[in-house]
Amino acid sequence: LPHIDHRNRGMRTRLGCLSHKSDSYSDFTAILPDKPNRALKRLSTEEATRWADSFDVLLSHKYGLAAFRAFLKTEFSEENLEFWLACEDFKKTRSAAKLASKAQRIFEEFIDVQAPREVNIDFQTRELTRRNMQEPSLSCFDQAQGKVHSLMEKDSYPRFLRSKIYTDLL
Repeated sequence: LPHIDHRNRGMRTRLGCLSHKSDSYSDFTAILPDKPNRALKRLSTEEATRWADSFDVLLSHKYGLAAFRAFLKTEFSEENLEFWLACEDFKKTRSAAKLASKAQRIFEEFIDVQAPREVNIDFQTRELTRRNMQEPSLSCFDQAQGKVHSLMEKDSYPRFLRSKIYTDLL
């Protein structure tokens, strides 16, 4: 993603190895940053265990997010997380000039019918979002983002907690 800075590029590269692995991936340490001692502290068993406390705890943790993304890739459903993250980034937009173009890009990539990474939302939510696009605001994706969050929390998250990717971290 173009908005991710250079510091995260190395992490993205290491995370890329997971996209080519099946759910039998068992060595999560391969994706840790270059300073393993500090990183391993951050990825302690206790921390990984906390990811099971709630979906939002998982999403708020750097390595939890990486592990969940890797899991979604094994299920070919990472577009849901990518949309949710794009919305989180969109809400931080402060430039009115960039707001409309960012909104259009998100809509075309994730919401529009036949979008390249179309998320699974109902017709009413899709149409409400389409209407919101006439005057884009920081909240124009809120309902769609909420639906996708709920879908991931009720569907993908419980499967992630049972997955080998997660259980190998414990």
